[in-house]
Amino acid sequence: MAQSDTLIQASDRDGEELAPKQAHLIRSAYKVMGEKGLSHLSLQDVADEAGVSKAILPYYFDSKENLTLLAMRWVLARVAQRINEAINEVEGAEEKVSAMVDAIFVSPESNRRFYLVFFDFLGYAARNDKFADVGATFHEICNGLYAEVIRLGQQEGVFRKGDASEAATVVRALVDGLFTQWIQDKSWKKSHAECREVCKRSVLTYLKAGV
Repeated sequence: MAQSDTLIQASDRDGEELAPKQAHLIRSAYKVMGEKGLSHLSLQDVADEAGVSKAILPYYFDSKENLTLLAMRWVLARVAQRINEAINEVEGAEEKVSAMVDAIFVSPESNRRFYLVFFDFLGYAARNDKFADVGATFHEICNGLYAEVIRLGQQEGVFRKGDASEAATVVRALVDGLFTQWIQDKSWKKSHAECREVCKRSVLTYLKAGV
């Protein structure tokens, strides 16, 4: 079972497994969240984006908070699954790092939407335990994937020895930190590929330091 299934199962515990209509509404909510931010998300905007009546949303989600939580679990599960699949498709720790970063840097538009929503989400997570639990699960999954690759590199002798879990936390900080700077760049479309390559070099430089 993929590690990202943890996030998907968390969604299922809030109700039944996602029906096609519910999945469509969640995708619509995520798109609106990227355009207007979590604080300005309205059920009417989601309904308009999905092409449905606003009255149908409480039937599926009970509240705007539940819709927001499910939308975040959905997108975070997709990100974790994409990273997991990319890592499993190649051999060798350095190749896995490169594939992992490529999987994270999907496209300028997708990454911009994700991080605009994600940074909003972190503010909610700092004040709301339900949001915090979702964020903690996502970070645990990602850190676990990073640590797995780091341990492989240590076994291969290409990454320096040390606490793989601690190193995974630093790798995540490098990735998120670079995205924090990139998203503020007025030329974010043009600088996306450069930022991706800087991320690869930075992660590998950190992991190989002292080898």
